[in-house]
Amino acid sequence: MTKPEPNAPTHAPADHPPVRFGRIGVLLANLGTPDATDYWSMRRYLSEFLSDRRVIDYSPLLWQPLLQLVILSTRPFRSGAAYRSIWNNERNESPLMTITRAQTEKLAAALSDDLGDRVVVDFCMRYGNPSTPDKVHEMVERGCDRILFFPLYPQYAGATTGTANDQFFRALMKERWQPAARTVPPYFDDPAYIDALAASVERAYAGLETRPDVLVASYHGLPERYLHAGDPYHCQCQKTSRLLAERLGWSSDEIVTTFQSRFGPEKWLQPYTVEEVARLARAGRKRIAVIAPAFSADCIETLEEINEEIRESFEEAGGEAFTYIPCLNDDDAHVAALEGVIRRNLQGWI
Repeated sequence: MTKPEPNAPTHAPADHPPVRFGRIGVLLANLGTPDATDYWSMRRYLSEFLSDRRVIDYSPLLWQPLLQLVILSTRPFRSGAAYRSIWNNERNESPLMTITRAQTEKLAAALSDDLGDRVVVDFCMRYGNPSTPDKVHEMVERGCDRILFFPLYPQYAGATTGTANDQFFRALMKERWQPAARTVPPYFDDPAYIDALAASVERAYAGLETRPDVLVASYHGLPERYLHAGDPYHCQCQKTSRLLAERLGWSSDEIVTTFQSRFGPEKWLQPYTVEEVARLARAGRKRIAVIAPAFSADCIETLEEINEEIRESFEEAGGEAFTYIPCLNDDDAHVAALEGVIRRNLQGWI
């Protein structure tokens, strides 16, 4: 999309310098991705991610020496290997980048049907590139004097939506002429989102010869103390699972809510997915399916952690059939649900 032609503001004197204005930006945001899988690319990405006080809230005086001198001396090698196992080699980028771009392109096309070029749709990452400050500045340069910021996390957590919003606000601080701004609230109970999740389960089950004994809804984990400090994430995950079961017409014992991606020694939200799938196998539930409702796009935590580490835990405990149901990604029903969220939050601007 080209930039609008510069114009003088209404009622401006004849010699007023030309400016671009009058457009609305919709900026999608996801977690982030390394630029490549080599040691230094992974180290830069992990350092930015693990230095975020919303993610790791330990005192920097204690945490940073441990992070920079110990953790980042070895973890980039392991993480790089994990990323290489799922890397989009054709585009030389992570699947998260590929999918988020596809979502953005579809949403831009859907919104342009009736809004034309009044709305600019783009995406950014909280960590890595394209960075939030760069994309905010780019939107301002393209004439956006209003921006709707949309973190692509159905459930709110300070470590996801909260830190994405923080970065957006920091980006606004750098702009001399700040656009008006709105942030999108969580959509964990949005009927269209729940319908899209349910449809993905129904499609997956229809393609299986034998119905799974249980559906495991695996959400990204958080330290348990975050819940006690007031973070609503746990409650919103539970509600998403309940609404999904209701939409499918299932009983409560046909879906299990778990949490994955634990990091560090402290207690996180439980049950842990990697342990729960093994317990299910030992309890006789030999066929399971796993879905990841907290992720809007497949990424390292789903393609590598669920499909490899968690699958392995289930099979080693005696599990016989493991089915991973992909994230909603750029599925048309998902894009339509996101479009509905965007249009509701643009009310009064369009």
